[in-house]
Amino acid sequence: MDVRRSFDILTHQIATAPKSDALAAKIDGQWIPISSQQVQDQANLVSLGLVSLGLKRGDKVAIISMNRPEWLLADFGIAQIGATSVPMYPSITVEDYKYIFTDAGVRAVFVADKKLFDKVKEATVGLDIPAENIFTFDKIDGARHFGELLELGKKGKAADLEPLKAAVEPDDLLTLIYTSGTTGNPKGVMLSHDNILSNCRGSQRFVPVNKDDKALSFLPLCHIFERMVTYLYMINSVSIYYAESMETIADNLREVHPSIFTTVPRLLEKVYDKIVAKGHEQTGIKHSLFFWALDLGLKYDTQKDQGFFYNTQLALANKLIFNKWREALGGNLRCIVSGGGALQPRLARVFWAAQIRVMEGYGLTETSPVIAVGGFEPENNMIGTVGPLIDNMEVKIAQDGEILTKSASVMKGYYNKPELTAETIDADGWFHTGDIGEFVNGKFLKITDRKKEMFKTSGGKYIAPQVIEGKLKEDPLIEQVMVVGADQKFPGALIIPSFSDLKGWCKRNGVPDAPNAELVKNEKVVEHYEGLVKKYNQSFAQWEQVKKIALLPELWTVESGEMTPTMKVKRKVISENNKDIIESLYNTDSRR
Repeated sequence: MDVRRSFDILTHQIATAPKSDALAAKIDGQWIPISSQQVQDQANLVSLGLVSLGLKRGDKVAIISMNRPEWLLADFGIAQIGATSVPMYPSITVEDYKYIFTDAGVRAVFVADKKLFDKVKEATVGLDIPAENIFTFDKIDGARHFGELLELGKKGKAADLEPLKAAVEPDDLLTLIYTSGTTGNPKGVMLSHDNILSNCRGSQRFVPVNKDDKALSFLPLCHIFERMVTYLYMINSVSIYYAESMETIADNLREVHPSIFTTVPRLLEKVYDKIVAKGHEQTGIKHSLFFWALDLGLKYDTQKDQGFFYNTQLALANKLIFNKWREALGGNLRCIVSGGGALQPRLARVFWAAQIRVMEGYGLTETSPVIAVGGFEPENNMIGTVGPLIDNMEVKIAQDGEILTKSASVMKGYYNKPELTAETIDADGWFHTGDIGEFVNGKFLKITDRKKEMFKTSGGKYIAPQVIEGKLKEDPLIEQVMVVGADQKFPGALIIPSFSDLKGWCKRNGVPDAPNAELVKNEKVVEHYEGLVKKYNQSFAQWEQVKKIALLPELWTVESGEMTPTMKVKRKVISENNKDIIESLYNTDSRR
C-alpha cells in the first residue's frame, strides 16, 4: 500500500483499480456516480481555488456537512496544499462553532445547506473569517457556491499544485477533530496523515472488501471512524454510496445492495427491534416459526460448534426466516462493522446466526481510531469482546485496569493544550484511554467500563454504570438509561422507555394509550419496568443491583445538551436537569 499522505489514495486508486462509481450520491431520485479521475480532478480544482483565495500550508479549513461527495472533495483539496481540515458535526450549537473557529484559527469554511450556513454566519460574527471564504455545497442566495471555488481553480495552473503536494510530509497535521466530551469545551485532536493511514494499514486485513464491492455510508464523516473507513474503502477501490439521510437507510440498502457498512450499535438495535415487532404481528405458525428462529439465533456462538442438531435447525431457520432479514439489508451484505459504543451480545449472536457477520471494534478519536476489532472469521471473533488488536498495535492493562496503548496511530496531541496532552500520553509514549478492560483468552480485548464514570456507593462499593446500563438496554422497551447513586446506599436508574415499543406493549396488555408524560406515571407501566429491572439485576452482585427507578418522558438529545454528538450521555448535565427526581429515589418515604 504505497499511500503516505491522504491524497495519495486518489492516485493509488487510479493506478490500481479506477472506478466509474468511486463515489455516488442520490440527486433528484437518481444515483449519480463520480469516477476516480473526476474525484482527483475536482480535488485539484478545490486545491487551486483555495490557493487563489490566499490559503496556504498550515491554514485551517472547516467542513460542516452531512455525508456527500463534496465533503471528500473538500477534504482532499485541503490536504493537497498542506492545509488542515477541521470537520464539525452539523448538529452542534452556534456557541460550539464559534469556540472551535476561534480555537483552531479557521480561515475558510465549507458548509452544506442554508440552515447550517445561517448558523455559520452567526458564529463568525466578529471573527477573522472573510465572507468570501465561506462556500456552500447547496446553492443558496447570498452565499458563494462550491461551484464558484471550482471555477476559481480552473483559472490556476495544475503545475503549480505539484510542488505544494510534494511539500506535504506524512507527519504533517492532516486534520483537527474536536471531540465533544461529556464535560467542558470540545478539545482538538491533532491527527497527521500517518496517524490515520497507519490505522488503515493496521485494519486492512480485518475488512474483507475489494474493487468489486460497494459500501453504503451514513455515519458522519466528521467522526474519525467513518473517515478512516472511507480512506480504507478507497484504498481497496470499494465504491462508496452516500445514504440520503438516516431515515432513508432501509430504502438505500435495497437500492445499492452494499457488501458492507459501518454503524453504531443503536442503529442495529432499532433494526432488530423493528424486525421483532413485525414478528409479534404474525399469527399462528408464522409467529411460532419466527420466534423459534429468533431463539436459535440468540444461542449462536462464534467460538463453539453446537453440533449437528443445532446446525441443521439453524440452516432451516436461515432458509425460512433469516433470508428475509438479509433481503431487507440489500441481499448482498457480507459484514457490518460496529463501533462508537458497546454492542449488545444478543444482537451480534442473532445477526451472525442470520449469516450477517457483525464485527465490533473499539477505539478513540485520539487513536485514529481503531485499537481492536472482531474478525470476519469466526475464530477471530468472540461475541462480547471487541476482538483482537489490529496489526502494529500495542496494548497493556494498567494496575487499575485502564487500557493503555501505543502505536503510530496515536494522535500528535491536543491542539493548544500541551498540559492535557502530557496527562494523556505519558513519558513512555503510552496513551491512557480512560477505559477499563481485560484480555479474554489472552487474545480478545473486552471493555468493562469508563474509568472516570465509575463511582462508589456510601458502602464503599465500586459501581461500573456502563455495564449495568448496557444490560438494561438489551430490553427493547428501554431506549435510554443512566445509572445513578454516587455516595448513596444503592444504585438507582433514570430510564427513558422506547415509546413506540411501549405503546405496542400497552395495546397488548390493556393499558389505554396516552401521552408519554402520562404513560411514565401509569402504575401498570411502572410496575412492568420495575419487573424488567429486577430480571436484569440477576446478572449483578447484590451491591450492583438497581433498587429504584424513575421513568422519564423525553429522550436525551444532542440538541437538549444531554448527549454528545457521538451519543454518549452527559452525566453531569442529566444529573443536574433531573436533580429532584434523583433525590426522590433516595428519600426514605419515596415509593420508587
